[in-house]
Amino acid sequence: MKYGFVKVAAAIPQVKVADCKFNAQQIDTLIAIADGKGVQIVVFPELCITGYTCADLFGHSLLLEEAEMALMQIMNNTRQMDIISIVGMPISMNSMLMNCAVVIQRGKILGIVPKTYLPNYKEFYEQRWFASSKNLSDNTIHLCGQTVPYGSNLLFDTSDTCFGIEICEDVWAPIPPSSSLALKGAEIIFNLSADNESIGKYFYLRSLLAQQSARCIAGYVFSSCGFGESTTDVVFDGKGLIYENGTLLAESERFSLKEQLIISEIDIERIRNERRTNTTFATNIAHNSNKEAIHVATELVNPRETILTRTIEAHPFVPKGEELNKRCEEIFAIQVAGLAKRLVHTNSKTVVVGISGGLDSTLALLVCAKTFDKLEFPRKGIIGITMPGFGTTDRTYNNALHLMSSLGITIKEISIKEACIQHFKDIEHDMTVHDVTYENSQARERTQILMDYANKVGALVIGTGDLSELALGWATYNGDHMSMYGVNGSIPKTLVKYLVNWVALNGVDYESRNTLLDIVDTPISPELIPADEQGNIKQKTEDLVGPYELHDFFLYQFLRFGFRPSKIFYLAGIAFRGVYDEDTIKKWLTTFCRRFFQQQFKRSCLPDGPKVGSVSLSPRGDWRMPSDASATLWLKECEEL
Repeated sequence: MKYGFVKVAAAIPQVKVADCKFNAQQIDTLIAIADGKGVQIVVFPELCITGYTCADLFGHSLLLEEAEMALMQIMNNTRQMDIISIVGMPISMNSMLMNCAVVIQRGKILGIVPKTYLPNYKEFYEQRWFASSKNLSDNTIHLCGQTVPYGSNLLFDTSDTCFGIEICEDVWAPIPPSSSLALKGAEIIFNLSADNESIGKYFYLRSLLAQQSARCIAGYVFSSCGFGESTTDVVFDGKGLIYENGTLLAESERFSLKEQLIISEIDIERIRNERRTNTTFATNIAHNSNKEAIHVATELVNPRETILTRTIEAHPFVPKGEELNKRCEEIFAIQVAGLAKRLVHTNSKTVVVGISGGLDSTLALLVCAKTFDKLEFPRKGIIGITMPGFGTTDRTYNNALHLMSSLGITIKEISIKEACIQHFKDIEHDMTVHDVTYENSQARERTQILMDYANKVGALVIGTGDLSELALGWATYNGDHMSMYGVNGSIPKTLVKYLVNWVALNGVDYESRNTLLDIVDTPISPELIPADEQGNIKQKTEDLVGPYELHDFFLYQFLRFGFRPSKIFYLAGIAFRGVYDEDTIKKWLTTFCRRFFQQQFKRSCLPDGPKVGSVSLSPRGDWRMPSDASATLWLKECEEL
């Protein structure tokens, strides 16, 4: 499958207890539907051919023989399909009955996996009927006229992935079989289950599966039986859940009276990249001394074009849903904790912040205010310096003053115009030429003022630059690129904008709220070029380097998962469908790759600052890259998009 995705499904068929022929027909139907939707691997509930709640009927030969006939019926009816199906049934072997998962494809049995841990407590009595896989010594079995691999250590290799299987209670064990299977190479775990319902159990199960998929750095597909199972003592609600490394991709409707097919795509490339990056995972492989896995080859099939059904977030850095407030509070708490430690360590009760009336300096100032409040320092120790220059507009200038006044900090205004004019004379630069010298001289003059004033009053200069600017190198070297502590260094622009908006709506008085909301609505600009005739911002950053929401998306996929340009382009096309066309995405993706490599030298000497999210460009933290690494491979792939 292109771009590393494998389409999987959790199927929940209707069932009649002990009616194998009816159950096989329901399974046939869902396999056909799944195959028609491009599903590559589908998993069914535990003992789905007979029904899980047969109880002592499992001791009857008639039921076991009918189950085998039903399996033959399913194989015969699906022999023309490429899809791999995993169904549950009881299988007799060496005078023992096993609760098994049977893997079939194109009319053949690829392998059989028996259940390892049999619950025998509370409402469960499985040891009354079944034996554990630990009781087995044979590794093959004869079934439906075929001799096939048999064991709990089977791994199934397709052209796209490697998967393993565990059954229901297995995942509840302290050390589930899936942990060992993942260390042996399984990238997706399929679980056939018969998980009955009780109050609160569903949410506990979700937490368990999320954690196990994250612990294994794997996909996890869970299918549990639903309507039709016996309700003599318990009820089954039909759970279908698909996870990828801790993230829920899709889930079924609970307590549905109809059959269900839950489909999503698991990003195998992402899983492989995560495992390569996680050195603890590799170390654990070496320490895993369980018996060797047996690899089973599946049928080679023609690849299909796959349309993603999973959601691709356009703004992966921005908190969403019910966790919004908690996430924002946590982000501020991390920034505040980092700055507080630095102030205590340096025995400083004074900071200097350059306030422009833009997003980044606003967020840095809000962090300073919260930090001083937490340390019980007077806010007058925060010295906000606004430094109007040739491009400063009335809007940003007034917003800077209003914000500082409303927060009760010390306000200082130092114009950079005369100093820059003198500097242009000193270096013999024509100030009517608005080139990089003209712009960077202003940025460095501002930084010099902040640094020198901080020295004068014994303060720390708090940096305002954000992660997106560092990724693009959109900062003046030894200008706004430098500070004594950068509180925004691992926060991308889209998140900066959201955080300021969140504070405006949740954490300040009405006067500050209006100012903050106007700052959020102000075009992003360094304001180094004079305003237009109407006094409006002329130099808009996103017109020059591209939309920050695109660049933040590129940055997340590139840095967090190590994706190549072609995959990032594909994902961006889905995430921003109807917002940006392919030519626009290609243009700015090329810009991102070019600038990211060109500007590494700025990131190689960044000031200290706290890591906040899963992506950071600190040379002492997440990202180490030569300043002279070549971008040729990435730019060539961009050209070929």
